[in-house]
Amino acid sequence: MADGELTDFELLQAWRGGEEAAGRKLFARYFDSIYRFFRNKVDDAAEDLTQQTFMGLVQGRDRFRGESSFRTYLFMIARKRLYSYLRKAQRGTDPLDGEQHSVADLGLLSPSKVVANRQEQRLLLRALRTLPIEMQVALELFYWEELTVTEIGEVLETPVGTVKSRLQRARTRLDTAIAQLAESEALRQSTMDNFERWAKDLQGQLRPQPKG
Repeated sequence: MADGELTDFELLQAWRGGEEAAGRKLFARYFDSIYRFFRNKVDDAAEDLTQQTFMGLVQGRDRFRGESSFRTYLFMIARKRLYSYLRKAQRGTDPLDGEQHSVADLGLLSPSKVVANRQEQRLLLRALRTLPIEMQVALELFYWEELTVTEIGEVLETPVGTVKSRLQRARTRLDTAIAQLAESEALRQSTMDNFERWAKDLQGQLRPQPKG
């Protein structure tokens, strides 16, 4: 089988056996997805946190036994890195509660750094940032990364039934936020009528930008 056709597990096994090229292939395969996970939550820290996530994989690669998919395992590490960063960066003294606090509450994002090209996309991103962090993560993993409910439950360390209800509540709150933030009824309607299209199109825009 050609190297490009190797599964994640095969690459991981090769990496464990000392083949550094296999590790680089895993990085290349998942870098954009992990970067996107951070990009709409922590702006300038996204690249550093992405690197930290892969370093976490390096440090714990021999602990991964394959109980979950490799991609799910990576997002589990990314979520822990995100929360560690948010706890250090949050303002005030209250403990961070991902079911209550949003990244907008924490004041870590600049509206001027919204990366989307279309008004509908910018509105969607702004609305996502007003949701409690756990809801935002669940929706983005569902729409952008196409994780199953079971996989999202593994990432969030939450029962499947809770994930299903959280996704439903998150979508309802997102619709409300879109309505509140929209500058016109036409923009709100366009965003809602083509929601899945705008959500899907954002995948390619939330990626590392060329430097220089």
